[in-house]
Amino acid sequence: MLITILSDIHGNLEALNEVLAWVDRIRPDRVISLGDNIGYGPDPNGVMEEVRRRRISSVKGNHEMAVADPAFLVCFNPVAREAVAHTLKHLSRPFKKTIARMPKHLVLDELRFVHGVPPASPFVYLFQLSDKRLASKIQAMDQRICFTGHTHDLELIEWDGHTLTHRELGAGETILSREKKYIVNAGSVGQPRDGDPSAKALSFDTETGLLTVEFIPYDFHATAAKIRKTGIPSIYADKLSRRF
Repeated sequence: MLITILSDIHGNLEALNEVLAWVDRIRPDRVISLGDNIGYGPDPNGVMEEVRRRRISSVKGNHEMAVADPAFLVCFNPVAREAVAHTLKHLSRPFKKTIARMPKHLVLDELRFVHGVPPASPFVYLFQLSDKRLASKIQAMDQRICFTGHTHDLELIEWDGHTLTHRELGAGETILSREKKYIVNAGSVGQPRDGDPSAKALSFDTETGLLTVEFIPYDFHATAAKIRKTGIPSIYADKLSRRF
C-alpha cells in the first residue's frame, strides 16, 4: 500500500494545491493528514473543502483542538491566538462540525498517525521530550512507525532496541528497516521551518519500507499577500519565505 502523509497545511491553499497535483501523479492508495489543516493561513475553508473532497483522513492538531473547544486558546501564545481567532471567525459551521469529529490519532496496521507525540497528543512537541522519554514512548507503541507533525521540521527518530538516533530528513528516499521502530516527523505543507520554503510531503510504501520526502515549490508570495490582506498577524506571511 502506498500512503501519502501531509502535515501542518495551515490554511495554505496554494501549497496544498501543488501538493495535491503531486499526489495525483503518484496515485497513492490513501492520503492521511497529521492535523493543523487550519490556522495561520488565509484559506481555512478552501483547505477543508479539499480535505473533504479528496476524502483525506485527518487527526486533530492543536489548531483543530482550539476550533473544537475554544478553551484551548489558552495554550497558544498571544500572536498565535490572534490567528486562531481569525480561523474561528471565518471557518464555516459544517467544517467546525467536521473538525469536532476528528480523532486524536489514527492507526493503520503497523502505522500510527498523530499530530504531536505518540500515543495521541496534539500539543506536545517532540523536542520537549528527553531521549529517554522518547525511547520509552517508542517502546510502548504497538505500531512500528509513528508519523507526527507539529514542529514543522523534518526528522527521523530511530530505535534499534538499544539506542535512539535522530536523523535529519531531506528530499529523497530512505528505507525504513522492519527490524527497527521509528518516529517520522513529516515537516509542513503550509509553513515549513527547515530553511526551504517549498511545501513538504511524504509517501510511504508499506510493502518495501520506502519513505520518500518531496519538496514541492509553490507561489508562497501569493499566500503571503493574502495573509497581509486579512486580520491574521503579518508574521505568518513573513514566515513563509524565512530561511530558518
